[in-house]
Amino acid sequence: MILPKRLVASVLAAICIPVAEAATDGDTLTLPNAVALALTANPDIRLSELAVASYQAGMQSADTAPNPTFTVGTSNLNTQAGIGSGNLRSKTFDTSVRIDQLIERGDKRRLRTENAAALTSASRFDAREVRRQTMIAVTFAFYDLLAAQERQEIAMQNASLMGDTLLAARKRRTAGDLAPSDVTRIEVDALRTDNDAGQAVAEVARARIVLAQLLGDARRATGLSVAGDWPARGLQLTPDTEVALAERADVRAAQARLDAARAAARLASAALQRDVTVGLQYDHFPGSTTNMQGNGNSIGVSIQIPLFLRNQYTGEIRSAAVAVETAALVLERTREAARGEILRQVEDARASIERLTRFDERLLPAARTSAAAAEFAFQHGAISVMDVLDVRRTYRQALLDALSARTDQAKTAAAMAWLSKPEVSR
Repeated sequence: MILPKRLVASVLAAICIPVAEAATDGDTLTLPNAVALALTANPDIRLSELAVASYQAGMQSADTAPNPTFTVGTSNLNTQAGIGSGNLRSKTFDTSVRIDQLIERGDKRRLRTENAAALTSASRFDAREVRRQTMIAVTFAFYDLLAAQERQEIAMQNASLMGDTLLAARKRRTAGDLAPSDVTRIEVDALRTDNDAGQAVAEVARARIVLAQLLGDARRATGLSVAGDWPARGLQLTPDTEVALAERADVRAAQARLDAARAAARLASAALQRDVTVGLQYDHFPGSTTNMQGNGNSIGVSIQIPLFLRNQYTGEIRSAAVAVETAALVLERTREAARGEILRQVEDARASIERLTRFDERLLPAARTSAAAAEFAFQHGAISVMDVLDVRRTYRQALLDALSARTDQAKTAAAMAWLSKPEVSR
């Protein structure tokens, strides 16, 4: 049994209550609002910022000289004669106080700091790339939800139109002006449009969840909706590929990691420069009538120098050299991947503009004119039911295809926009 038009509209309206509630509750986002929310609440962005803070702490640790060590000890405790009388300083046992300081040679502290600074710079560029990619993802999700909302509106309009057609067809059948088989075909098409409306509602729900997750709060998905205009269908400027590559955060991060690897290689080679430990020692050894072994104070100085008898640090030096080669290859691979992405974005933008232009200037006007003529002819009995249903399906598909083209063009325009704005900050 086919539901009457009013009942179908009531069911669809009940299904779509979250959309109305969202508008009422003021949870309707524009694209700038969504971008601002993502910059403050997206978990990937927050994690990348914490990584930068961690590397900054590591750089502070690297730019620090080794701490001295303090040693105090006693010796020459005579178990037979005892330690004598008097205050602690007069007791007859030896006391040693020693301070040792490691002196780094080979400019190790500077090289260690250079390595940490380069890694910190790489983490900053990583954070910028995360923000850029997140902004692209938020923009894509925004337009996906906007398109899903428009598809839902088209589906509901189609369901309403088919409800009107079905009521008119039943009246014509009662009047003997339309065959029962034709009415059955209209009923089948009405069921199809009802299913399309239900599917459109589900697509809106899925798009809401995707956008809400990018905004850092999936719980707000139920009442989320978006509003805004589609970007203008203008010609995209072709960017200078080399300039765009030089500004890409992922390429700059790879370059910073290469710099860090080179500093680490120099640091590994600097291990061949022997570090020296200098020690200063004070000895106190008082004597007494019961213990005549000591009598006075002394100062000693020592120097410790490692002997490279077994470990020549060849493994560390070779490992650091391999890390430099690896970082260089990663930089080249990252640069080539970025170049390919830029070229693809340019071609995608050009193709999407051409496709949307064909829809706006030729396909949609033709489909709209054809649909209007068919509806007029059907209302006056000039064409058959099958003919008008075919025209409606063609027009509905043209609307959906045009919406898909508009969504693709909006996404490519957004990708090009973020390509020209690589520095994304809060």
